[in-house]
Amino acid sequence: MRIEFTKMHGAGNDFVMIENLGGAIELTSEQVANLCDRRFGIGADGLILLNPPVAEGADATMIYYNADGGRVDMCGNGARCFTSFAILNGVGNGKQVNFTTDAGPMRADADDGQYTIRMTPVHSIELDQTLTTTHGSYDFAFMNTGVEHVVVFNEDVESVDIVPEGSAIRYHDRFPAGTNANFAQIGDDGVIVVRTYERGVENETLACGTGVVAVAITANLTKDLPTPISLSVRGGDTLKVDFNRDGNAISDLTLTGPAKVVFTGKVEA
Repeated sequence: MRIEFTKMHGAGNDFVMIENLGGAIELTSEQVANLCDRRFGIGADGLILLNPPVAEGADATMIYYNADGGRVDMCGNGARCFTSFAILNGVGNGKQVNFTTDAGPMRADADDGQYTIRMTPVHSIELDQTLTTTHGSYDFAFMNTGVEHVVVFNEDVESVDIVPEGSAIRYHDRFPAGTNANFAQIGDDGVIVVRTYERGVENETLACGTGVVAVAITANLTKDLPTPISLSVRGGDTLKVDFNRDGNAISDLTLTGPAKVVFTGKVEA
């Protein structure tokens, strides 16, 4: 099967984007993994299908796969790329796209190369937790911001040996379904530096949208960092997270950042 694709990235988190508004393309996990392979395929952290709408009021459906071929509920940086890609394919009104994900309905607004995603509700928040691995003991928070995330604040985030440490958290018995692991440090200017080990990629990625959302919420709930919160990611961009808070209840949660086309092409899948 020959497929047309667009390679995009959101703050360095990169994706293979496929227009499937006709609904004819169905990919196996093996095909997805092959397409995302950085040596033998296109290379990406994940693959996203732009599918036809299945819910009332939606313009389209976002189907997201990690690089290992596993389908997961949502991806924040991917949702921004999805919005840009949808608009490029005539979906929405050119400034706004309503779409559904496996995590629930979402709305996105486009403004001069910046995309603001209204995130699905955060849930399963656990604060002031402790976890021990072979690499040491971690004070952490856990929550689901579309997918599962652990957040660990560190005084020197650059010193974290992120692949072994992140992997030990990701595969810990405490998380039967696995989790993403985020290490963060609040700078003197209030900007949070974030590094993320992503489940399904099994490595550090240059940015993780749902991860920075989890970090921002944790910083607000446990360190009283005021919103909106700016977060610097490995790819060099700064993302912005904003929300309202009532006690530990989070509402009107948004993620803002860029989405860019890298190249287009055709590939055998």
